[in-house]
Amino acid sequence: MKMKFRSKSKKSINTILLTMLLLALVLFGAGCSQPAPAETPAEAPAETPAETPAESTLPSLEGQTLILSTTTSTQDSGLLDFILPDFKAKTGAEVKVVAVGSGAAIQMGVDGEADVLLVHAKADEEKFVAEGHGLQRFSVMYNDFVVVGPSADPAALKGASFANAGEALKQIMDKGASFVSRGDDSGTHKKENSLWKLADMTPSGDQYVSAGKGMGDVLQMANELQAYTLTDRATYLSMKDNLELEIVTEGLEGLLNPYGVIAVNPDKNEQINAEAAQAFIDWIVSDETQTLIGEFGVEKFGAPLFFPDAE
Repeated sequence: MKMKFRSKSKKSINTILLTMLLLALVLFGAGCSQPAPAETPAEAPAETPAETPAESTLPSLEGQTLILSTTTSTQDSGLLDFILPDFKAKTGAEVKVVAVGSGAAIQMGVDGEADVLLVHAKADEEKFVAEGHGLQRFSVMYNDFVVVGPSADPAALKGASFANAGEALKQIMDKGASFVSRGDDSGTHKKENSLWKLADMTPSGDQYVSAGKGMGDVLQMANELQAYTLTDRATYLSMKDNLELEIVTEGLEGLLNPYGVIAVNPDKNEQINAEAAQAFIDWIVSDETQTLIGEFGVEKFGAPLFFPDAE
């Protein structure tokens, strides 16, 4: 009985040892057959960042103020109210608008009283830069000038054929009709003077009224006097519903009206905000803002009041 018990016990031990050996072999084989570990993040290809819109490169100007010296046409037409909230949203800067004639706006730059100019007197703008008052002129947009007058058209301009707009102004004087001039050294006034020169005449007499005011005020004065005046199309169209004046001459030589933007030379004084001026230029010539400019007036008038012209 003892021999049988020992034999059975020895057999059980051998069975256990064999089982353990087989289990070890299985586990060892499983470990050897495990798949190679996945690539570490460092070895993975880097993701290509999404393209950053140009506007996101504008600096944060929170708490800063930009002084924009500009012509009355950008203000009176409503363009600035339409586009400037976008600049505020993108940079946080407040824009203080000083709307005067282009001549006065440029003089503010000469005197170091503005950070950036948005005006429409190209020859004077180029001179401003050439003399070192501004850094560089950039084209922004354009529209055109038109001659408006009373529906009765006492100077008989409607339907008349003129070689240039100077001839149209000369006919107003020749017919004894009244003409209201900006008389403020603005871009519009400079354009008017160039047309008188083109007509080889100097207007004078009671029929010629020099207002010394902005475009909106001059249109209202011409309306009250039932007189003619030269205006940018945008301001006229924006006020048309409250005027009894019609476009009587348009599309003639010399009536194109380009606008440019210039940063004032920061060397003039320490108060000039050069960073904000450059941000404004980058913003206004950007594709997005140029699209905004081209959209202004379309809903109400069926056509833009200004045409984008940034290069």
